[in-house]
Amino acid sequence: MPRPFRFGVNLLTPASAAEWRAKCRRAEELGYDVILVPDHLGWVAPFPALVAAAEATERPGVGTLVLNAGFYNPVLLAREVATTDALTGGRLELGLGTGYVREEHEAAGLPFGSPGERVDHLRRTVEELARLLGSAEYRPRPEQARVPLLIGGNGDRMLRLTAEHADIAAFSGVRSGNTRSLEPLDADELDERVSRYQGLAAGRAEPAELNLLIQQVAVTDDPESALKAVLERRPELTLEAMLALPVMLVGTLEEVVTKVRAQRERYGFTNLTVLEAHMEAFAPVIERLRAESA
Repeated sequence: MPRPFRFGVNLLTPASAAEWRAKCRRAEELGYDVILVPDHLGWVAPFPALVAAAEATERPGVGTLVLNAGFYNPVLLAREVATTDALTGGRLELGLGTGYVREEHEAAGLPFGSPGERVDHLRRTVEELARLLGSAEYRPRPEQARVPLLIGGNGDRMLRLTAEHADIAAFSGVRSGNTRSLEPLDADELDERVSRYQGLAAGRAEPAELNLLIQQVAVTDDPESALKAVLERRPELTLEAMLALPVMLVGTLEEVVTKVRAQRERYGFTNLTVLEAHMEAFAPVIERLRAESA
């Protein structure tokens, strides 16, 4: 029996207090299970945004997709995590990654480091958080006995760390350089990465939930028009190749729902996150999938 689907939305755009509360309530109305925020300079500060999201809603979890571990001292981060989990009533899901935008580190006056150094720092962060938050003597106390941990990454060392520690294994479905420019993985490339993770996680007592970050959603009878701007930026891809990318959900409602089901079967993705711009467009897909499983 496959896991039931869970759906998240990653809110990217800074807003006034009233606007932020309104869009969080809208996400709850549309059926999203988790309200998430990223961790980039120029966007919202994660922890106050999540506390505000929890205050505006009743049901959804709140989380980070994902914190840039390079921005944080692990001991100070543990305090933020525990306080945020307590203030949100135990609704926090903590997502962590290495960070990949060199310019952000330079702007903050923080070392960027090599890929290996960034993974090493993330591992130290994960292990220190587990040590501190797992201690009965630690103060402040989080609400949850264990704050669910999501780790996002594609490289072998990241997949090993994810297999060892994460409750949620997050796949971006893209490869990143040192900027915010992202190149999607095709179906076979993603298959190889998920298979690599599954091999590393084979000895786990409890399988992790698998997450995929969707880059584009459009429920439409005219996918070529919906993808025109993306195709202009990626002239090497045909429309058919673009539609086949795992991170693209574009087509009729039936086609999109069928693709979501097929990707659960092929890869094991039951936790799907969409970007804020596609929050409304994805809502009919949530409704259809929930109706089928009712």
